[in-house]
Amino acid sequence: MADSHPLDEQLCFALYSASRAATSAYRESLADLGLTYTQYVTLLALWERDGQAVSELGTALRLDSGTLSPLLTRMVSLGLVERRRESTDARQVTVHLTEHGHELEHEIAALQRRVFAAVDMTPDELSMLRSLARRFCDAASGTPADQTTTPSSHEGASS
Repeated sequence: MADSHPLDEQLCFALYSASRAATSAYRESLADLGLTYTQYVTLLALWERDGQAVSELGTALRLDSGTLSPLLTRMVSLGLVERRRESTDARQVTVHLTEHGHELEHEIAALQRRVFAAVDMTPDELSMLRSLARRFCDAASGTPADQTTTPSSHEGASS
């Protein structure tokens, strides 16, 4: 082939591989807590700001309603969150952590410390990686950087 495109030189493959590696690093510990990775990041978003409207939560997590609705239904059945209709506007549904959802915060913090203790990167390197990943996501989605929110306050340098 005249135009060679080695797989390991493709940005898309590097991002795909990094995403799979990050998810895999959490999978076993999250399974011990009965959580999926997507449920985990949903908890992060709610620990950062509990009581978000479903639409705001979907934006923060970059999930469409077809993915978010069944995710929240499952999290309600696990006793992690509850949905509430706002008294001032019954069309507005907000998501709130339950006591059990709040209790997991300390276990998750310990899990994050274990995962990132195993990563051979400095806090500055992790911070730079996170910053570049966010910038790439914003550029690729056409979303201005100041219009997206991502769960990070509970991750320190670990996102």
